[in-house]
Amino acid sequence: MTTVKNILDWFESFAPLRTAMDFDNCGLLAGDENAEVSGVLASLDITAEVVREAREKGCELIISHHPVIFNPLKRLSRNSAPYLLAEYGINAVCMHTNLDLSEVFGVNTCLAEACGVKGLRKSERGECLFIGELENETPIGEYALFVKKALGCDGLRYTSPKATVRRIAVSSGSGGSNIFDAAAEGADVLIAGEVKHHEINAGNELGVCVIEAGHFKSEDIVIIPLIERLKAEFPEISFTKSSAYSDFMKYI
Repeated sequence: MTTVKNILDWFESFAPLRTAMDFDNCGLLAGDENAEVSGVLASLDITAEVVREAREKGCELIISHHPVIFNPLKRLSRNSAPYLLAEYGINAVCMHTNLDLSEVFGVNTCLAEACGVKGLRKSERGECLFIGELENETPIGEYALFVKKALGCDGLRYTSPKATVRRIAVSSGSGGSNIFDAAAEGADVLIAGEVKHHEINAGNELGVCVIEAGHFKSEDIVIIPLIERLKAEFPEISFTKSSAYSDFMKYI
């Protein structure tokens, strides 16, 4: 019998909860760690639609990156994900910044691998910032197009204060705040999910190109590799990626 705790213990081996940032809320956020698990649904977020999908597929557990409960709840609406998790008796495990920060396997390691980055190491300067290199010096426009295709982006923005790039900084999700640390690391380009206007301006002044891939695409890249690892570790369990949750943004 495999339980939720068995899966939690597996995560502890490479993305321990103690490594999560202070503001975060990770781990078992709904349910019982002793509950038996035969089916798992994996998703970047847990929405009401995702919970209903898990129920339809007979999954006892949902694993997500973003916490289904982040801020203290002051009320529970009938259509909210936490309410439905309790109503349907579905467990929820959320691995957020501990999975971002993992040097063994995590969101940023998967993002870097997809983007062709080699020799990845965690920066000692910025939180959730990883540094590596491309095999060859590459024109920034060509590399931005490569990243777009690798991540399956419908839209992507990039800047070009440098004509070519090789040293790559990676910071998934809202990682644009790491632009200053990326510059201090000598990075030619920062790949992030979201970059604010003033961060783009700072990058131009510091000579660091920016590739903004979108929050969803920069983090959803971890879900399929995570499922493959879970299947190898727990072959007796059925693991499925959610089809109810995807990027809500529309691109024109």
